[in-house]
Amino acid sequence: MPSVMTPRPAWTTALATLVLSFPLHADLFVDATADVGLDFTHFNGMSGERYMPENMGAGGALVDYDGDGDLDVYLVQGRMLGPGKKTADALFPPRHPEPLTDRLYRNELVETGTLRFTDVSAGLTALSSTGGYGMGVAAGDYDNDGRVDLYVTAFGANRLLRNLGNGRFEDVTGRAGVGEERWSVPAVFFDFDRDGRLDLFVGNYLDFTYERHRPCTTKAGAPDYCDPEVYAGVPDRLFRNRGDGTFADVTASSGLGAAAGKALGVVAADLDGDGWIDLYVANDGVPNQLWLNQRDGTFRDEALPAGCAVNGEGLSEASMGADAADYDGDGDLDLFLTHFTGETHTLYRNEGKGIFEDVTAAAGLAAPTLDATGFGTRFVDADGDGVLDLVAVNGAVRAIEALARSGDPYPLHQPNHFFRGLGGGRFAAADGGAVFARSEVSRGALFGDLDDDGDVDVVVTNNSGPARVWLDAGRDSRWLGLRLVVGEPPRDAVGATVELLRPRRLGRVAADGSYASASDPRVVFALGREAPPHLAVRVVWPDGSAQTWESVPVGRYTTLRQGTSAPQSSP
Repeated sequence: MPSVMTPRPAWTTALATLVLSFPLHADLFVDATADVGLDFTHFNGMSGERYMPENMGAGGALVDYDGDGDLDVYLVQGRMLGPGKKTADALFPPRHPEPLTDRLYRNELVETGTLRFTDVSAGLTALSSTGGYGMGVAAGDYDNDGRVDLYVTAFGANRLLRNLGNGRFEDVTGRAGVGEERWSVPAVFFDFDRDGRLDLFVGNYLDFTYERHRPCTTKAGAPDYCDPEVYAGVPDRLFRNRGDGTFADVTASSGLGAAAGKALGVVAADLDGDGWIDLYVANDGVPNQLWLNQRDGTFRDEALPAGCAVNGEGLSEASMGADAADYDGDGDLDLFLTHFTGETHTLYRNEGKGIFEDVTAAAGLAAPTLDATGFGTRFVDADGDGVLDLVAVNGAVRAIEALARSGDPYPLHQPNHFFRGLGGGRFAAADGGAVFARSEVSRGALFGDLDDDGDVDVVVTNNSGPARVWLDAGRDSRWLGLRLVVGEPPRDAVGATVELLRPRRLGRVAADGSYASASDPRVVFALGREAPPHLAVRVVWPDGSAQTWESVPVGRYTTLRQGTSAPQSSP
């Protein structure tokens, strides 16, 4: 059924007009942090002891927590680290009042027509006191009530925050049975058994405690953070959703408990094309894991024979951020990972049925990625030309000698990276604008259309620094936006894939990937300038069934609901 195009807010139209007036030199993204009112600074709790967790956080989530149709922002906060330490001992004092809490910012776009964030964190004060030192967030409607819930990972106690639907959250970690006291970083909600309920994977990092803390040094003998090889890894956790608000710990019975990695990134996607969701875990300095779903409640790690455990030279790398997308347009999902300075980032091309080849050098990504330690990342069509680009945000984890010698108080900052997709499976380092030149200690990258104008924006979190809002400056491109939902009340169809039939493009409904972050589950396709007003799409739902819509309107967001035949206008 035809729908009226969603109008762009007037200020985004003006911005797009300005950018298109200078197409050769305009920034792809603009820093709109101050304009939109997102006032957050991360506190990392460092006091000079150089505890490992202090420079690894923190991430956040783009999530429509109030159900009004626009994206709100949840940002994870740190706290003071070390026995007996107080904030007065911190090298960088907190910018927010104590007690320090995670922060929730409500987007006022739908109500006012203007992208503006209001701090509504007051209800999180008590909840934050129940958790550890915050790391990351997974977002998903685990209880199928139509409201998106949050799982917050930490050094210390993780928390499951149930969305109560009135702007408040409830800590139900103990009741739900998903507590974890070890150091966790990535997590993802996904339906591994296709029963219509979201299960939960929690990735654990190092077996680090204050008692096990060891002093380490730079090559010059100055105090520094340790290499992760100093500490052992620990097994990840898998929880199966029982459907009654509780979860069963199936780590051992699923097979995941047989291996101890050092997880920093995770992607939940059908990587071998059999219609069931698999797990790819990015580990720091040890082989990555490809847990293929055996369709009987168990998983088998096939990363080594599949060619994606180590790089093409047979070496394990310091994997941090991860993403999966069909960058080469052949109908299957490829993988991209960010790594440590001196290692290349790695692009694994899916050759079909979950067999991968390291094509980093052939794609033009080897040399340009040697100079930075990458964290949050995603395939995204930033310039609207119909070819996926790559964004990677950077920040070191060990002191950069030149910065340390200059007396820099936090010598870990690095500029960020934009790699333009050239087509034909190749990328080139490109000048994405001033936001990529700023040198900070970036960690999380949250991707989503904050202003509902049809392109993907980014919220970047910085360790011991301010969160940044990068708005896509507006491309001269038509677009198609989709929200895929299942059930009653409707909820995001996490794990579904959607294929544009002409031109052929593949997208997936997911909030995972990047680093310690949850992103917008809506799917956006940039179509270039000459797209027709309607396009055909085919959806494969999480339960394996498929539907085709022959006429979906371009230039707006449309909701496709499983079992219905007509596209619906998205809120």
